[in-house]
Amino acid sequence: MVDSVRLRLTLWYTAVLAIVLVALSLITYFIFWQSTAQRTDADLVELSNAFLTTLDAEINDRSGPDPFKLAARVAITEHRFRDHVFAIFDADGNLILSSLDVPQAVSSGDPARAGLLDSASFRRFFDAAFVSGRYFGKVRANKSGYRAFARRFSAGGKQGTLVILQSLHAQQEMLAEVTTTFAWVIPIALLLASGGGYFLARKSLAPVVAMSSQAGRIGAANLHERLAVANERDELGQLAKSFNSLLDRLSQSFERQQRFMADASHELRTPVAILRGEAEVALSQKVRTAEEYRESLDALHHESERLTHIVEDLFTLTRADAGQYPIQPREFYLDELIAECVRSARTLALAKKISLDVEDLAEFPLRADEPLIRRMILNVLDNAIKYSPEGGRVTVACRRISREYALSITDTGPGIPAELQARIFERFFRADKARSHSEDDAGGAGLGLAISRWIAEAHHGRLELTRSDSTGSTFTSFLPAGSGTQPASG
Repeated sequence: MVDSVRLRLTLWYTAVLAIVLVALSLITYFIFWQSTAQRTDADLVELSNAFLTTLDAEINDRSGPDPFKLAARVAITEHRFRDHVFAIFDADGNLILSSLDVPQAVSSGDPARAGLLDSASFRRFFDAAFVSGRYFGKVRANKSGYRAFARRFSAGGKQGTLVILQSLHAQQEMLAEVTTTFAWVIPIALLLASGGGYFLARKSLAPVVAMSSQAGRIGAANLHERLAVANERDELGQLAKSFNSLLDRLSQSFERQQRFMADASHELRTPVAILRGEAEVALSQKVRTAEEYRESLDALHHESERLTHIVEDLFTLTRADAGQYPIQPREFYLDELIAECVRSARTLALAKKISLDVEDLAEFPLRADEPLIRRMILNVLDNAIKYSPEGGRVTVACRRISREYALSITDTGPGIPAELQARIFERFFRADKARSHSEDDAGGAGLGLAISRWIAEAHHGRLELTRSDSTGSTFTSFLPAGSGTQPASG
């Protein structure tokens, strides 16, 4: 098995070229042979016409006991050719005269012609010609044979049959030269073509070899490197660009993975450290009051809840990434779900003296996974309340735009800097660093918006930051409207 692509391409190219050259040679040989045979037959017919014209003229000019035979002898003498044999037969098929009987005609002829007219091959030809009256055939003699033509005629009041035989030796020599030429030209052409094909294949695949070598050197340590693109318009340039795009996606995914692992480790380390510290403090003192134990347990309970929430969010995102989170759509009204979520979040808003308002909602029928949509709305509401200052305002609105529901939640927080807005939906991106830097932050892990965006996308929708400035921010969730929505399965 040939492992080299260059060699395989060369072999395929050479094989195809060989088939084409052989087929072309065979077709050319056949056309040349057919043309030669047709020209030979045409020459025999023309020669027979000339011979009979001479025979008629000689018969009219001759007198004597047998003017027909004498005229035939003169006609054969005038039309003698080296590679031709003339024979005249009477109406009964008996030989009257042939060019083999004329000494001038055979002086330079082939000695093998002496028994030509008595051969079995000639007799078979003549019998077929005698029946048909006009006949072409082949008479076998020596290595080449003869092309034979017979026709009936009438001259001087007598009926007869003229037979002309032309040697095929010159024709076969010519065809042999053509065959020899093809036998030399085809191998030489294949040799030159295979050498040129291998050179072109090697030169054409050189960029692929270079790309392969460069790609083999790219690893985690130098994932920023990219393949060189010599020509963006050809196929190899497109391949290099596609591979570079793949490297870009891998690099981004690798960076997100590293950042995710680092952030996850950091987020998990903080509650674990608090749990361990509180436990060590509680165990370090032999005698403690019940109130002190209660405070320690309360701290342990708070951090364990935070740790549980982080682990559950991580588990949700992991299943979502693997496409294994089950989506269970059903029919419900989005406006009713929004009202329920607002009532649930009102306690958090009152604790910070934040006004939580809902604009008038129409009936919005929706087919989706209700628990997931509820979680998305609560996550965004919690985010808005968390980063709104005390005495601020959070507004919830929903309207239908074409075939989508646009659910908007607006807060009056400090907004998100423009350079950080593109990262707001990244996992473990801490919104407090970008917005309020408040000390009373409830300790979110930065996973809420990431989960909310996945929920929207799982329902063939999207979650976007549609506005963010010094007066506040607006997050809008776009969901397919109507009862015919078929959510994604993960």
